[in-house]
Amino acid sequence: MEFTYKGLKAELNKHIVTDEEVDKQIERVRSQNPRITVVKDRPTESGDEVVLDYAGYCDGVQFAGGTAQNQTLVLGSGMFIPGFEEQLLDKVCEEPVVVEVTFPTEYHSEELAGKKAEFHCTIHEIRVKTQYELDDTFAQEIGGCYTVEELREQVKKTMQENIDRRGEMDLQDRLLRQAAATLDYTVDPQELEEAVTQQLQNMEAQLAQQGLNLQMYCQFMSTTEEQLRKDAYPAAEAALRNMAAVDKIVALEKLEATQEELGQAIAVIARNNGITVEDLKDYYDEEFEKAVMRSVLTGKVMAFIREAATVTEV
Repeated sequence: MEFTYKGLKAELNKHIVTDEEVDKQIERVRSQNPRITVVKDRPTESGDEVVLDYAGYCDGVQFAGGTAQNQTLVLGSGMFIPGFEEQLLDKVCEEPVVVEVTFPTEYHSEELAGKKAEFHCTIHEIRVKTQYELDDTFAQEIGGCYTVEELREQVKKTMQENIDRRGEMDLQDRLLRQAAATLDYTVDPQELEEAVTQQLQNMEAQLAQQGLNLQMYCQFMSTTEEQLRKDAYPAAEAALRNMAAVDKIVALEKLEATQEELGQAIAVIARNNGITVEDLKDYYDEEFEKAVMRSVLTGKVMAFIREAATVTEV
């Protein structure tokens, strides 16, 4: 089979955002962003959000991990140990409050488990959370728009841009896989094993961000690590085939990554990780540079294939 990457054919599935979808998105934003009002004319009540300082003492000695400043707590949420939040009810701001509690016998700190303690607290602020009305105030304070109608237009535009971007990315991915399928390619067994291992390591890293590990995931999904590894082979082989196709097209079309393009890619990586380009330099090594280079060249290859393809919009 001849390697074919020009003149490919594919459909671009175009979804037009509806008013109903816009309404649902606005309601989602409204429910996730309550209006916070500071209360100054009454004591605390159940359901209030308070901002407080506290310091914990056991046997008259302040213990580690029991001190905080400007801590946010919803009274009645049960986030603190039993008895703590109830003793902060009917209290006013800036008046010292001594909360007396007994730590549970199965508390995670053995030094404190089952012991009595005092928390010296000061409430600095009482807040009430309510849901915004769907009005211009909501549009201004949460949406950054002057009116609800302007907010709707902005939300619709953003949603459409995101959907179009995902659709284009999906199209280019399908075109690359279509080209890769025509490549005369035999996977290297060692590379395949390394690719599978990398996939599982990436999965472990994603799970760790959610406080999970691979063993816990397997229990939830009623599977095993061995099965996960077995299931990873087809995707890993497809990824290696795509990479080989990219390398082939780069060579055939003499594509290069400029220093400006590499700099832009590094800036995006830094921005996505919430750090500066200067901070990112600590991670620079040969593998990092190769990964950035491959990312840029892959983008150029996918854009090249897309430009040379016949695409029907559906």
